[in-house]
Amino acid sequence: MESLRQQKVNKLLAKELAEIFRSESKSLFGGGFITVTAVRISPDLSSAKVYVSIMATRDRAVVFKLIEDQKSVIRRRLGAVVGKQLRIVPELSFFIDDSLDYAMKIDALLKK
Repeated sequence: MESLRQQKVNKLLAKELAEIFRSESKSLFGGGFITVTAVRISPDLSSAKVYVSIMATRDRAVVFKLIEDQKSVIRRRLGAVVGKQLRIVPELSFFIDDSLDYAMKIDALLKK
């Protein structure tokens, strides 16, 4: 179970990462619509798993590769925003959240 501190940091990181993806979408990620669906921070607050949903693009793999390639830039911009609130800016690991695709697939199967 997550501590209250972890929950607060998860919300803070999700909010700030979403803002970074929104503002830098065209310049860094080719204009894809990227949504942060969840953030899970480790108990020592040194690493975070970031789950993103990629929409409005033809090739999700290309956009996800851009996110992976820009990981250091994203972390640096995140540090500029949350540097006063967190002692250490966590190391970011990105994962594709495909729960929306799964839900649409189940819905399509149920409609048959």
